[in-house]
Amino acid sequence: MEFQTFDFADSTHLAAATAIWNVACGPGLAITERAMRYNTRPVAGGVLAGRLALQDGAPVGFVLASALPSEPSVSSPEVGWVDAIAVHPERQRQGIGTALLAWAEEWLAAQGCQQWRLGGGMRPFAAGLPVELDSAEFFRRHGYSSRAGRDRAWDVAHDLTRYITPDTARKAAEIQARPVAAGEETAVMAFLRREFPGRWRFEFEVHMQEGGRLSDYVALWSPRGIDGCCVLTFEDSRRPLDRFFPHALPRPWGQLGSIGVSADSRGKGYGAALLDAGLRCLRDAGVAGCVIDWTGIVDFYGRFGFTKHREYAMWGKER
Repeated sequence: MEFQTFDFADSTHLAAATAIWNVACGPGLAITERAMRYNTRPVAGGVLAGRLALQDGAPVGFVLASALPSEPSVSSPEVGWVDAIAVHPERQRQGIGTALLAWAEEWLAAQGCQQWRLGGGMRPFAAGLPVELDSAEFFRRHGYSSRAGRDRAWDVAHDLTRYITPDTARKAAEIQARPVAAGEETAVMAFLRREFPGRWRFEFEVHMQEGGRLSDYVALWSPRGIDGCCVLTFEDSRRPLDRFFPHALPRPWGQLGSIGVSADSRGKGYGAALLDAGLRCLRDAGVAGCVIDWTGIVDFYGRFGFTKHREYAMWGKER
């Protein structure tokens, strides 16, 4: 067995990791090489590394790990992520996954991380550990367990060709929700810095720095300015849709989230109005299968026709 540094600029490494992921995780969790390339580009201030496992010169497994040491408002420097780990089914139970995971933990410790999480990084392959993979026992043997305070998350999905605005989402006359237009970037940033100064603010900055489409954000305007926003993903958006695993849904695909409104505006129906506006934008653009990812408020989205699509175990380990 040989282990090799994952070269993110090497298309053969990207193709090999994509193929291993897809055969190990199955068609429901399949990704494209475009998504692998996107997810192996570290965000500003982030660090990322990986290893390929080779047997007789052929790639049979890989692991990716990342950390964000310089953005404490987004994530504690003590937290790192095992972003992805996969071994070809024909080579499992031979110690390859154990060796790859051990390397990832050593690398994260060298970055100063004291807590390691499965999934959920800044360019996530998944929110956590997909329950359908039935791989919890492997990670349990290596010291991983449910994270305190939140041990489960879900993706929810709906066919928007059947979407009708629910009566409970009728918006108040003083607010308007619409895609963000050119020149409104400063207003969006001011809202996010005020209300969601951590990850969501950071993700908007990265989105703009990398040439993301501004209209993929929908803002809710009240008399005082922006009081909410949500993110949409289309099949031609900058970030690939693969991360949301929509394969069982009718195409065209789309995604919604993150979504949030000002703290002092909650309880007024603003969130429901913003969600409805985002869903109508997706529907009117022709989207059918829609995923809202990484949520614990399944009942809220159920009011809009969404049902559970995928479940994740939110697991981690402390050094």
